[in-house]
Amino acid sequence: MSPDFPWLTTLIAWPVLGALVLWFAPRALRPRARVVALGVALVELVLLGLALTAFDTADAGTVQLTETHRWIPAIGASYAVGVDGVGLALIAMSVLLVPLVVLAAWREQGSGTTTSDALRHYLALALVLEAFIVAVFAARDVFLFYVLFEAMLIPVYFMIGGYGGAERRYAAVKFLLYSLAGGLIMLVGVIALYLQGPRGEDGFLTEKLTGLDLPTGTERWLFVAFFIAFAIKAPMFPVHTWLPDAAEQAPAGTSTLLVGVLDKVGTFGMLTLCLPLFPQASRWAAPVVIVLAVVSILYGALLAIGQKDLMRLIAYTSVSHFGFIVLGIFAFTSTSVAGSSFYMVNHGLSTGALFLIAGFLVARRGSQQIDAFGGLQKVVPVLAGLFLVAGLSALSLPGLSTFVSEFMVIVGTFARHPAAAVVATLGVVLAAIYVLWTYQRIFTGPPREEVAGFRDVTATERWAVAPLVAAMLVLGFVPGPALDLVRPPASVTLDVVGVQDVPAAALEGSDQ
Repeated sequence: MSPDFPWLTTLIAWPVLGALVLWFAPRALRPRARVVALGVALVELVLLGLALTAFDTADAGTVQLTETHRWIPAIGASYAVGVDGVGLALIAMSVLLVPLVVLAAWREQGSGTTTSDALRHYLALALVLEAFIVAVFAARDVFLFYVLFEAMLIPVYFMIGGYGGAERRYAAVKFLLYSLAGGLIMLVGVIALYLQGPRGEDGFLTEKLTGLDLPTGTERWLFVAFFIAFAIKAPMFPVHTWLPDAAEQAPAGTSTLLVGVLDKVGTFGMLTLCLPLFPQASRWAAPVVIVLAVVSILYGALLAIGQKDLMRLIAYTSVSHFGFIVLGIFAFTSTSVAGSSFYMVNHGLSTGALFLIAGFLVARRGSQQIDAFGGLQKVVPVLAGLFLVAGLSALSLPGLSTFVSEFMVIVGTFARHPAAAVVATLGVVLAAIYVLWTYQRIFTGPPREEVAGFRDVTATERWAVAPLVAAMLVLGFVPGPALDLVRPPASVTLDVVGVQDVPAAALEGSDQ
């Protein structure tokens, strides 16, 4: 396919068109909202496949499929999009998750005339969110990135506040306030960075703002402004507290997109904006960031072990996993950075599967409390098996995709910061505890009387989870094609930051 075709704009516009159809559909079509939304999401997958054929994998470190158009000439803002291998991999993961969330919503939002209208709006918001996700991972204009960074909050706020649990409004407002606070700090940085740059036409383009000769103090303050916003979004300790509340109250499908995709915008921003725009400040801040990342790994894992609510438990595991991602980014080795990029994709797969399966369990039991379950392995063996595979992926079992990325992060970090890598490895041990103990409490032992009549996975539920399990297995055994996308950008990042790579001895000469 031609790389000159506006693939990224098409991927952005198509879900918006689908959302408009759902919102303004004639009354006779509204009961078919599920089918319409699923059709739109599947067509988006086809469009992604065509875009992949136009992307040159051999040159994955270069931004491709680019488009640049004037947007707000008075301030130098442009509609500029393009992707390297990392951006394309994250877009692919996101586009895969959306139709699975639509399938999960089949059960999640129930049926009936009133509920069908609610579901129609919910699915339209999910499609709008998909458009924003694709756009933010493709944005190559800092002002455009900021606008999308904030715009994503709108559909998520309504998806939590309108369709969540009893405390959904509190969780939605807390999510919004944290994110807006980080975004406003980032806006100050965006404006200050523009004033330090060449200004004028296309003055917000990342390529024009990269390599500026900034005063040391100015660069450090700008880095801090961007990093705080991304740390909140990631989420990192100690600005993570909005996540467990949001995950506990949000519908399972919303949590899948929130934690599996949206939070990656934080780590993606660190990798593609903080490091290249502020290379000296990134090197200056790296020791502190690495400490915070290690604390996030251990803190999130320990709190996950102590959770009684299943959704909060999965949220805290993500705090731990994001610690690994940030650690790899700021370890500044090609292996660790590539591992972090791959980890972003794998975490979306495993955590997305966990949230969806947890949603199926909650729908059957009517409770998120882990103690409300017990003995389900004998009642719903397929559902138990799916949960176990997703959980084993979360604890990085060899043969599943997360193992490859977590191994790369730890080995790459050890090459430059051995103490941090050794301490972070404790997170792997803690992950085994919280995953296996949760499985034991929910699925093993004699079945409780309340769960004896549960139905095993339906055909719709199988279709919602099976692609994620298949992706975890394929990327676990054959990670090469995905690594071909993320390794070249990692080398480019180190060159821009001005750090000499330290080879990871365990991977030297490896073809994985």
